[in-house]
Amino acid sequence: MADRPDPMISNLPAPGVAVFRGVNWGGLKTLYVKEVRRFFKVQLQTVWAPAITTLLFLVIFTVALGGDGRSVMGVPFAEFIAPGLIVMGMLQNAFANASFSLLVGKIQGTIVDYLMPPLSTGELLAGLTGGAVTRALCVGGAVWLAMALWGVDVTPRHPLALLWFGVVGSAFVALLGVLTSIWAEKFDHAAAVTNFVIAPLALLSGTFYSVESLSPTFRAISQFNPFFYIISGFRFGFLRTADSDVMFGGALLGVLTVALAGFCYWLLRRGWKLKN
Repeated sequence: MADRPDPMISNLPAPGVAVFRGVNWGGLKTLYVKEVRRFFKVQLQTVWAPAITTLLFLVIFTVALGGDGRSVMGVPFAEFIAPGLIVMGMLQNAFANASFSLLVGKIQGTIVDYLMPPLSTGELLAGLTGGAVTRALCVGGAVWLAMALWGVDVTPRHPLALLWFGVVGSAFVALLGVLTSIWAEKFDHAAAVTNFVIAPLALLSGTFYSVESLSPTFRAISQFNPFFYIISGFRFGFLRTADSDVMFGGALLGVLTVALAGFCYWLLRRGWKLKN
């Protein structure tokens, strides 16, 4: 009598046949939770330390540049720079989180933990970006709380602008972090991008000043800095005033984020510097 086939084996898909026909929500959630838990285990360093550092920026620049007697764009100086400091902390931490995962995997030889699970390229990119945006929002909330306790008026006045420029801006910089982690081969490479690209773009984007006070040449140069539109739009969410056209800045930010996501998707799908 011939042996009957094992029903458990006969139900297995053939090699190369996709098991997940749609989105692998379970796998995506697992990757996202892993990314969040990784930075949350050391939240004193990844969330609260940036909040204290940013508050020190506020105190030092407020005292050094005129204290309570100076106003910019019709508001006290502390209220003017507070939104820029909040979103600057968010952007820097979104980049730091996204630029770490794949890079440390390549250095330690654990990159297969990201490439082998049954996750599509889009799901991998979404999980990495989502974890970085979550860290940015945690840092933004901690900085906002620290400034509110310090006595600075950081009342949200346009929540939609805060949501768009905070979340999409963090996603844009997180994608820059993913791109860096794909390209970099050692921590020095990621640090170089942080020190020579991210930090200058953030500091020279109107965080501590209004671009209206700049010369026409430097004002024109600022228009090519995407961080300028993020900070200006985020500041609009608190003050209802901005250095730029908020609608144009929001649309430009959306287009740049989608384009950068497409580029990162293409590189991940090719496995550039990841599979060879």
